[in-house]
Amino acid sequence: MLDDVFGQDWLTPAIAFTVSVIGSFLGLSFAYRARRAPGLARWGWTVLSAFALGGMAVWSMHFIAMMGFRLPDTAIRYDPLLTLLSGAIAIVVMGGALTLSLRRRSTPGLLLSGLLLGGGVLAMHYTGVASMNVHGELHLDPGYVAASCAIALVAATVALWFATRVTGLGANLGASLLMGAAVTSMHYTGMAGIHHEAPDFVRYGAPEGSTVPDLLLPLIVVLFVFLLVCSLFLLLGDDEERTDYSRRPVHAAAPADEEAPRPGDAGYSPRHATARPAAPAADGRRPADDVWTRNR
Repeated sequence: MLDDVFGQDWLTPAIAFTVSVIGSFLGLSFAYRARRAPGLARWGWTVLSAFALGGMAVWSMHFIAMMGFRLPDTAIRYDPLLTLLSGAIAIVVMGGALTLSLRRRSTPGLLLSGLLLGGGVLAMHYTGVASMNVHGELHLDPGYVAASCAIALVAATVALWFATRVTGLGANLGASLLMGAAVTSMHYTGMAGIHHEAPDFVRYGAPEGSTVPDLLLPLIVVLFVFLLVCSLFLLLGDDEERTDYSRRPVHAAAPADEEAPRPGDAGYSPRHATARPAAPAADGRRPADDVWTRNR
C-alpha cells in the first residue's frame, strides 16, 4: 500500500498527478504553436512550453509529491536553494530538448533529445532529493534508481514525440494523461528506493531548512499566476488559420448599359437575368429561360 511505503494517503499523489497533467496539456499546446510559428514567435512559444512542461508538469509535480513524503519519527526540512535549482534544471533542459527536437524532426534527433531530457529529469529529481535535510542519512537503492532512470528516459522521449507530432484537442488530452502518469510513476519509483538511517545519538530540534508550509504557499501563488498567464496566451494565440474573406473575389458591377432599354423591348424589362438577354428569334419569341415582366 502507498500508505506503508510513503507514510501518506492518496490525496497528495492525486494532486501531484493532476498538476502534471495540466502542465503537460499546456506545454503540448504551446509546442504545437511553436511548430507552426515562424521566427521570434517560435522562440516565445518554445519558452512557454518549456516552463509548462519542465516547470509545472515535471518540477511542480515532483515538489508537491516531495512535500507529502514522510519518515517515521523524523523531521524533514528542505534547502530552498537546491529546491529552486532543481526547478531551474528542469526548465532549462526541457527548453533545450524542445529546441533540438523542433529543429531536427527525425528519429535520431528525437532519441538525442529524449536522452538529454531524461538526464535532465533525473538530475532535477535527485537534486530535489538532495535538498531534503534530515537527522541521519538517506540511502538510495540501486535497483529503484535504475528503474527510475529507465522510466525517465522513456517518458522523456515519449513526451518529446507528443510535443513535436501530436495535434488536436483529444490527442493533446490523451497525451497529457499519459505523460502525467509517466512522470508520476518515475518520481514514486525513485522515492520508493530511499532508505533512512537514523543517527547514532538522538538529536533534538529540527534540521536546518524550510518547512513544507513555508514553501507551499509561494508555490501555490506561482502556479495560480502561471495558469492565468498561460490561459491568456492560449486565448490570444492564433490556434487555427482563419479564412481571409477580404481576399475573396468581388463580383463586378453590371455595366450601366445593361439596364438601358434596348430596341424591340419597349414595354418590357428583364426581372431575373445575369447576362445580356439573347436576341429574339425570327418568329419574335424570346428564349424560355428568360423571365419578362410587362412594365406598368
